[in-house]
Amino acid sequence: MKRSLPLLRSCLVNIVTAVLLASLARAADSTNMKTLTTDELLQTLQAKKGTKPLLFYVGPRMLYAQAHIPGSEYIGQGSTPEGLQNLRNRASKLSKTAAIVLYCGCCPWSHCPNVNPAYDLLQGLGFTNVKVLYLANNFGADWAYKGYPVAKGE
Repeated sequence: MKRSLPLLRSCLVNIVTAVLLASLARAADSTNMKTLTTDELLQTLQAKKGTKPLLFYVGPRMLYAQAHIPGSEYIGQGSTPEGLQNLRNRASKLSKTAAIVLYCGCCPWSHCPNVNPAYDLLQGLGFTNVKVLYLANNFGADWAYKGYPVAKGE
């Protein structure tokens, strides 16, 4: 029995390491997501005709309070169970064909832990018109500092 404990510990460490590495790789993997650029979203929001997409912010509350796209809804961090449950609850009231744009912008795109889980959740629920706003650097650099419209506060 004493000999099996180190082996068991080693197996557990390997499993935890594999799960962590997979989640880090997932944060950087956006090949399966439909995206749109900031210019494309701005054109859509400023168009006089057509339906505007629902905008869901899936990043940290503090950053949302500092600056967010006007009309967007704070959902909660897409990397947390609470944020995903909030998204699930909000989505339960929508048509599966609703136009939805997710965004975060907490950090560089390749490191964002929030958009992939949120996107995957909506895809798994059967939503067919979901896109993620591509913010290469962060929300400030790729949206706010370009002079695009922002709102502040909750």
